Amino acid sequence: MQFPYLENINNPKDLRNLDASELSQVCEELREYLIQTVSKCGGHFGASLGAVELTVALHYVYETPDDRLVWDVGHQCYGHKVLTGRRDQLKTIRKRGGLAPFPAREESEYDTFGVGHSSTSVSAAVGMAIACQSQDSPRKIISILGDGGLSAGIAYEALNHMGTLDTDVLVVLNDNEMSISPNVGAMSNYLTRIMSGRIVSSVREGSKQILKQVPSVHEFARRTEEHIKGMIAPGTLFEEMGINYYGPIDGHDIHTLVKTLNNLKKLSGPRLLHVITRKGKGYEPAETDPVGYHAVPEFDPKVGVIHPKTKSKKTYTQVFSDWICDMAKQDPAVVAITPAMREGSGLVKFSKKFPKKYFDVGIAEQHALTLAAGMACEGLKPVVAIYSTFLQRAYDQLIHDIAVQKLDILLAIDRAGLVGPDGQTHSGSFDLTYLRCVPHIIIMAPSNENECRQMLYTGFKHKGPAAVRYPRGSGPQTLVDKKMTLIPIGKSECTRQGNDIALLVFGGLLENATAVADKIDATVINMRFVKPLDEDMILKIAMHHNLFVTIEDNSIKGGAGSAVNEFVQSQHLATKVLNLGLPDFFIDHGSREDQIQEARLDPLSIHESIIEYLSEPKTCSNKEAKVSSE
Repeated sequence: MQFPYLENINNPKDLRNLDASELSQVCEELREYLIQTVSKCGGHFGASLGAVELTVALHYVYETPDDRLVWDVGHQCYGHKVLTGRRDQLKTIRKRGGLAPFPAREESEYDTFGVGHSSTSVSAAVGMAIACQSQDSPRKIISILGDGGLSAGIAYEALNHMGTLDTDVLVVLNDNEMSISPNVGAMSNYLTRIMSGRIVSSVREGSKQILKQVPSVHEFARRTEEHIKGMIAPGTLFEEMGINYYGPIDGHDIHTLVKTLNNLKKLSGPRLLHVITRKGKGYEPAETDPVGYHAVPEFDPKVGVIHPKTKSKKTYTQVFSDWICDMAKQDPAVVAITPAMREGSGLVKFSKKFPKKYFDVGIAEQHALTLAAGMACEGLKPVVAIYSTFLQRAYDQLIHDIAVQKLDILLAIDRAGLVGPDGQTHSGSFDLTYLRCVPHIIIMAPSNENECRQMLYTGFKHKGPAAVRYPRGSGPQTLVDKKMTLIPIGKSECTRQGNDIALLVFGGLLENATAVADKIDATVINMRFVKPLDEDMILKIAMHHNLFVTIEDNSIKGGAGSAVNEFVQSQHLATKVLNLGLPDFFIDHGSREDQIQEARLDPLSIHESIIEYLSEPKTCSNKEAKVSSE
């Protein structure tokens, strides 16, 4: 397909030079361009297809980048990137050196707020509006809240605050459920355009001022207005917050969107426009399977994404999925909780087999952990399946509601360490650091699939909070034993006996470390536990080794290596320690292999780091380490 309009839109100014009657064709081309491009490079798909008309309308009506579009999450932003000068770069998205998977301030002036986690757009927009108000700036601020973002507490906190202010903010609620509400249609669109018009708004506000002089009549009129709205529109909640609600309208009717946004642009104060869209709009397979087409690999648009029935490699997520189903058969106290990550966390099978034991709380990580705490108080055994990066959002609840009370809860922490194409915001770079300082919790890091299963069982049986953190994707493909066996708490294992140097490995980098150990004849210790640390093993190997090299896919600062440093110092051991892990900067998106290399955690880099350390004068010890630099 040719793109005569799209090829001449290099920025939103080019779009705004078009006549409104030409926008339908722009939308058609943009949608087809997304299908053709993403099918070749992979990436987030369904949400961006559903937001095509909304994206075009927003850039057409508002003077971006001076007016601020604050996108939520970023799954819906591919069309936005195309219209803002990044059309030809879209094929590089999520790849090393290519476009970021989400809005990124350093990438474009049109990306007004960097975002990877959901539900932050309203807070950021309100903050921007307050700043503009203090500077007497006429700039318009628009938050686009969608993709489930309204299920998170922070969104309601922001809306609640927004309703108390007189700042000029428009929240566009992009409601992309599968079915379009019956009240979306010509009549609803017409009424919304009328209600958002300047005359009606002026009459409404003017009437309020007049009726305030007669309190009883004003209160009667206010209640009557709210009751009528409550019967015909779902906006009563927002109106009660002090936010003027408009909609819902059809988010795929470009002309209605433009007219409505033009009306709302003339108004001021806190406003919310409810827009109904369909994920995957314009590509039938994505419309019928929005979950499967949320993020896609490369595929043939004529055929669609072919999901293999079985994968050649078993992932850690699948190991968890099998384990929790097996555990639920054994123990009736098992319940599973996830903050809107059923598919990603491996709970699809569990949710179907044990629907009464499965709880998806939406994008509400804080609630997920305190819900688990409440369940544990009454004798259930909750397993919270959560990504490492999302657990950060519930840190207070982890400490106060779970750890302080020593409750029996297992955290199954997926996507620990580097995660590849999703980049900085989704990497689980800090969990060992922020978990290690919390009292009463045990922390385990498996080096293979079978160890993951046994650690999950060990953590589940432990009396008190426990965490098992495992990486994205597959490991060394160790045969998984169906039998579940307890691992002695705080005990590591020596997997290779060597001389002079000991590699202390925490988690999934054991293979890389072993490859290095074979070259330099080093001892390898699979530490397994970050907390409690196997102090007996450290004391034992310190007697015969001059250098410890700690290896982890977590931030070096405060991580597992730091725990070793602290113990070595407390015991006044002469053994030197070299810490290897994630550096003190955020690693950009790319393949996980690329990220591992940038972090210098691949075998070659680990080897080089050890050689470099030993060559420095400060590393000299009583016994010279014998290491081949070959």
